[in-house]
Amino acid sequence: MLISTLAFASMNAIVKHLVHMNAFQIVFFRSVSSLFFTFGFLLKNKIPVLGTNRKLLVLRGLVGVTSMSLFFMSTKYLPIGTAVSLRYMAPIFAGVFAIYFLKEKIKPLQWLFFTMAFVGVLILKGFDTELDGFGLLLVFISAVFSGLVYIVISKIGKSNHPVVVVNYFMVISTIVGGILSINNWVNPKGIEWLMVFGLGMFGYFGQVYMTKAFQIASTNQVAPLKYLEVIFTLLIGALLFSEVYTLYSLLGITMIIFGLILNAMYKGKK
Repeated sequence: MLISTLAFASMNAIVKHLVHMNAFQIVFFRSVSSLFFTFGFLLKNKIPVLGTNRKLLVLRGLVGVTSMSLFFMSTKYLPIGTAVSLRYMAPIFAGVFAIYFLKEKIKPLQWLFFTMAFVGVLILKGFDTELDGFGLLLVFISAVFSGLVYIVISKIGKSNHPVVVVNYFMVISTIVGGILSINNWVNPKGIEWLMVFGLGMFGYFGQVYMTKAFQIASTNQVAPLKYLEVIFTLLIGALLFSEVYTLYSLLGITMIIFGLILNAMYKGKK
């Protein structure tokens, strides 16, 4: 999980560096470079690329690319650490959606943890006047769609190999990102070619090692470590991009992450 969070934080840093590019172009590069790994894995292991439950797989791709695009857009308006922490509100929305779509129940203690995280959001928005409202709206909607991703993946279940699910996501994201970036295309220059390939590489290995972590250890041991991505990204934002986080920002982010960690640990024990 440490390798996974470092990989995702590195991907976030590249996204922040490429702010001069259209968000859909970043989506395109993030996705097309991952296809080298996903298609390579599927072909090497002779796993059917098309899978089953194809309508749900396509839906997962469409919901996922919407969430990813909005998140990348938000990084142009918000400090990268703030954007990442707010994107992690997704489990809250997933929990609410699960009530209606999966007929699951949320325990009273979980609502307390969710409330703690929401208070963190209110502190961010209400007291940190330097935060851009449009950026907050973008990342908030991104988290909603990310929460829907959890529901669709639950519906898909174990009928498909995880890499098949990821591959659908990457293929659809490549198509959508490529088409929507045509009119605002900016050619990468010099080392930026290495960076755009790194988007896919870091994203792929982040997902792979996160999956491995959940496979070999219990959820309540692994899930809290997932939020180290926020810490790593905050440090990267401060060191590489000279981002400044106010006391209210740090308090809000701390409450969000603390609430989500408690929820993850509680669910893991259950």
